[in-house]
Parts: sequence; C-alpha cells; structure tokens
Amino acid sequence: MNKILNNVIILDFGHRLPGPLAGKILAGLGAKVIKIEDHIFQDPFCAGAFAEFDPSFKDWYRELNESKEVLRLDFKSPTIKDQIRELLMSADGVINGLPNKVQESLGIDEKSIKDLNHNLAVVDMKASKESKTAMHDLNALAMTGLLSLHIENRTENIVAPPFLPIAGINFGHKVATDLLAVILKVRQENKSYIHTTYLLESTEEIFNAFWPNSLRNTRTKFLHNGLYPCYSLYRTSDGKYIALAAVEEKFWLEFCSVFKLNIPKEDRFNYESQDVFNTISQCFLSHTQKQIKEITDHHDFCLSLI
Repeated sequence: MNKILNNVIILDFGHRLPGPLAGKILAGLGAKVIKIEDHIFQDPFCAGAFAEFDPSFKDWYRELNESKEVLRLDFKSPTIKDQIRELLMSADGVINGLPNKVQESLGIDEKSIKDLNHNLAVVDMKASKESKTAMHDLNALAMTGLLSLHIENRTENIVAPPFLPIAGINFGHKVATDLLAVILKVRQENKSYIHTTYLLESTEEIFNAFWPNSLRNTRTKFLHNGLYPCYSLYRTSDGKYIALAAVEEKFWLEFCSVFKLNIPKEDRFNYESQDVFNTISQCFLSHTQKQIKEITDHHDFCLSLI
C-alpha cells in the first residue's frame, strides 16, 4: 500500500505545517516528494522566527520532511524560473503554499502553469475564500465557532489552546486529498488544473459535521468532550492520568467487575449527575498508574495509560 503512488513526483512549495504534512502523506504512499525552499529564507520551522523561539519546531520540520528530497535554491537567481520550469516538467503535482508575488517570481503562478507544455496538477493553499484577515490554526478554530466547545464553562482568565494544531493538521490532510483528486482530473482531461484549498473553509467542512449548526443552540457537550462518565480522563493517586473509553456494554461490565464498582450499565451514560463521575474518580484516585496497569494487564475494556 505504501508504494501505490510509485513514479508520481510531487513538488512541495509548502512551509510550516499544512503543505509539508500533505507532502509527507503523499511520500508515505510512495510518491517522490521534492521540497523546494529558498536557500536563505528556509522553512520557518527549520530556520527563522518559529525555530528560534521554540526549538521543537525543528523536530516537527524533521518529522514532516525526512522522507522527502529537500532542494534549496536561490529564489533571487536570474535563472530561477528556468530551474523551476525544469522541475515542473518532470512533476505530476505541485503543493503551492507561497504568496502570489513569490509564485510569479518563480513561475508557479496560474498563468505560468497554464503556459507550460505539460499537464500538471496544482493545489494552491490560501487562508480563506471570503475572509481577508491573516490567520493561524487557532484563528480558524475560533472563526468557525469550534473553540466555543473548548472554553465551555471555563472560568480561568487564561485558557491553553487545544493540545495540537488540529485545524492545520486537518488542512494538510485536505491538501493531500485534493491534490490526488486534481491529479486524477488532469489525467482524465489531459490538461493542467489548478485548485485552491482554504484553511478556514476546510476547517468548517470537516469539523462542523461533528457540531452542526442545528445543535449549536442546544448542545455543547458530547461523548468526545466529556459528557459521559464512561468516556473521560481520570487522575490517579500519583498525579498521572488514565483514559477510560468503556462505551460498549461489554467493556463497561468488565471494567466494573475488575474494579469492583457497583454502577449499573445504564449509568455509564448518566450525565445529569456527578455521582458516577465521582465514583469512578475516587476509584482511580485510590490507585497509582502503575497499580492500575497491573490490575488491568490481562483485561481489555478500552482503558489506557496517559
């Protein structure tokens, strides 16, 4: 399966997270992905502001791009368009995350692509179709209303964002999917095609399905954000945590049996009272994480150590 895109060549002009993630996904499927950067203004995760204030971004850069060929060129060279054109003529697809002016200077803008005597699939990455404001992952989550779920019932003055840049990660997957669709279209129609994919709209498209407008005035709690006792995170006596996801009846019954809890199966979905939550919490608070591992070692009811 990991070689199904063998002989497909992708040029990755993305930077930071979404474009490089899309390239990583396609490389994992067997495509040859060439990441192209300016030799001075490299990917910000590798060199620049991001890499300077938080060294973990360099690790992200390595993880996202280690399966690619990284090609650093002089974007100011008088021959840069010729160099890029040669690469384009051997490629099947392009991930384009550069500003319009830079695209024009490199010859990867829409007009230049269409002037090539070569059929090419291109996905151009933009922030939003409608909004003209600059945005990051967190802005997209806020503008779609999804962050309301994250801050529901919080009272602290400072709230940490979600644990990973989920909008950007989703955007990277969307770019990879869209590029595969465009490659198929190019092969069907035998001509180049350029498709624009948007961070904000892709966040709405994917995540709004799980909190649709029809529910927004009536629901803020669901299975996956702590509504039910059977699906939540609980602290142990040593200050660590476990994840309990005993949703199915068979898992719940085994969980209660192992920990000697007298909680009816129907009450695993009882969200109107804190009693079940508190009973489970007190159970886990009476054990260390190591003890819980020993107790559950030969059982399987969707309980995992964090």
